[in-house]
Amino acid sequence: MADDLKVSGKAGWQPRTKLVHGGTRRSQYNEVSEAMFLTQGFVYETAEQAEARFKTVGPDEFIYARYGNPTVAMFEERAALLEGAEDAFACASGMAAVSGALTSMLQAGDHIVSAKALFGSCLYVVENILSRYGVEVTFVDGTDLEAWKAAVRPDTKAVFLEAISNPTLEVADLRGISKIAHDNGALVLVDNVFATPVFQRSLELGADVVIYSATKHMDGQGRVLGGIVLGTKEFIRGTLEPYMKHTGGSMSPFNAWVLLKGLETMALRCDAQADTAEALAAALDGHPKLEKVIFPGLASHAQHELAKSQMSRPGTMLSIEVKGGQEAAFRVLNALEVFIISNNLGDAKSIVTHPATTTHSRLSDEQKAELGIAPGLIRISCGLEDSGDLVADMLAALDQA
Repeated sequence: MADDLKVSGKAGWQPRTKLVHGGTRRSQYNEVSEAMFLTQGFVYETAEQAEARFKTVGPDEFIYARYGNPTVAMFEERAALLEGAEDAFACASGMAAVSGALTSMLQAGDHIVSAKALFGSCLYVVENILSRYGVEVTFVDGTDLEAWKAAVRPDTKAVFLEAISNPTLEVADLRGISKIAHDNGALVLVDNVFATPVFQRSLELGADVVIYSATKHMDGQGRVLGGIVLGTKEFIRGTLEPYMKHTGGSMSPFNAWVLLKGLETMALRCDAQADTAEALAAALDGHPKLEKVIFPGLASHAQHELAKSQMSRPGTMLSIEVKGGQEAAFRVLNALEVFIISNNLGDAKSIVTHPATTTHSRLSDEQKAELGIAPGLIRISCGLEDSGDLVADMLAALDQA
């Protein structure tokens, strides 16, 4: 490790401390805020040093920004420390992380089992891209352990799921699914965006690889794209890194620096957003204009007890189904004054999304119906505004349904 680069990070720290100090590298100037290394390459003192580095890269040595960068490494180390993972690789976007994690470990003839309730782009990767290259995919109801048992085979290479599905907030039994997978020698890859690393420790529940769109809660302020894959050093450096550095899906140093700043406040933001989600769900539960409110923190949620056993809090997201279908849902969306209409989540601003016509619009009507993506469904990402203002805004908008 370079003598003039001091690295900090203690596994025994509490999450908020890890999010502020984990993985910090300081140059000879001992700066307070992490340095942003905006460089595409690195200089070698001699030709012999360049030759040696291309043979073996040391723990704090770099070759090219597509392979690694000091600012990106800080983000990776901080996220890994929070997650409790051995290692991490930062990617250009959440979908670069999902596609990279899956594609890097699979080849023609492999078999995977996937939950069918997935974000639209994740579903496209699993259903269209992997099958195009000869990977056999079996889809199951992610909440049905018997379906997982029936689908996972001795030759299954991996299982893939969202810890909480987007946008219907189904909660997967990660312990149960992991046992089924591991009994058959398969790896468990979980997209943990809705659960967040603040509220769920997926590796402790049995997952082998955890994936995030860092664009969401990690940034939390709508500024940059990013993704990250976390797992064992063997998977991250042996399987994922060679694929990512040669296919170009790595994170930019600028985005890594922005995300480092986001991590500093993520726990505080997630707690405040979870407070609002709980208040909003309670205010809307049983509303006469709604078919249902979907929130893991409500006793009416089908996996309420499971969510309590896996998560420290039920999260920052909820969905509502407005009576009257798409027309009524659009009236609600258009009447809102505080909530904004967009397709991101985990942001400081509260966001409403109509999945059937945006994030999941590619699906057929039959697929939407099977997944519970009704025409009247609205996904709600709670932000940092006053919860009373948000409740009042939504109740007033529902009067227009």
